[in-house]
Amino acid sequence: MSAGHHHHEDQKHPDDAQGHHDDHGHDHSHDHHGHGHHHAPASFNRAFAIGIALNLAFVAVEAFYGWKVDSLALLADAGHNLSDVAGLVLAWVGALAGRFLPDARHTYGWKRASILAAFINSVVLLVAMGSLAWEALHRLQSPQPLQGMTIMVVAGIGIVINTATALLFMRGGEHDLNIRGAFLHMAADALVSAGVVIAAALALWQGWTWLDPVASLLIAVVIVAGTWSLLRQSVHLLFDGVPPGVDLHAVQDFLESLPGVTRVHDLHIWAMGTTEIALTAQLVMPDGHPDDAFLQSVTTQLHERFRIEHSTIQIMREAFSKACGEH
Repeated sequence: MSAGHHHHEDQKHPDDAQGHHDDHGHDHSHDHHGHGHHHAPASFNRAFAIGIALNLAFVAVEAFYGWKVDSLALLADAGHNLSDVAGLVLAWVGALAGRFLPDARHTYGWKRASILAAFINSVVLLVAMGSLAWEALHRLQSPQPLQGMTIMVVAGIGIVINTATALLFMRGGEHDLNIRGAFLHMAADALVSAGVVIAAALALWQGWTWLDPVASLLIAVVIVAGTWSLLRQSVHLLFDGVPPGVDLHAVQDFLESLPGVTRVHDLHIWAMGTTEIALTAQLVMPDGHPDDAFLQSVTTQLHERFRIEHSTIQIMREAFSKACGEH
């Protein structure tokens, strides 16, 4: 019997049957598409550094003026922005941890840290919005006079800083859940600051002090709706769910359509991190063992069609597959 594997040199899936590798064949190792994606998070190092520095400075300004004019809204928003700095630090740590090289104890490295960071980031944002809503409800019962002009100026600075920070992460959100989390976090802050400015302006103009907490509640609802999908998606990936954008049935159909393949066993597709996808599969080929060119073609097509970077393909004969049994 013979088994053919394609993998990157530092990648092994725990489900791989070591006995098959040792006793039944030879390896086919290629590394033709393993370069480039490891450097994606690194390009955001500057974005994280700038975002954290800007937001820390803004928290100091907002807290100072909030204390000076006795504005609960500004002090609460300063606290919220401080939690966002923590969120940015978390996302950055997640991105950097994903670049640690695999070792004997962590054969995948720490790529999954980025998924964990996206999950914690979404939870932190939901908790922050919950506290904001609680404060808004409290203030609806006892509206307080506002120092409108000071609040507008400080919150206006917040819009500029948060929008600028969000734009730094905008281009990475499409392909990286962790970067998307950072983008959502900063975009949410820009919305909060905009709501504070509008509410303060109307309070100055019409004396509607109740509008400030109402605007806060509306913003919280919008942000929670946006964050919920991030939470759901990160939990899905943490539990080895098939990454969004990959159609499992389409991959199965593609593998079954390959010449000489009669069945596909043990097909697994999961996320190694927020940017990398892995696959393992057993292809039943009763009429012989394919050459390197066949495996090279399969892994190249999996990468080009489905953005699957790490493929481990095991070739099995009919009799051997029956002996192993279907999983």
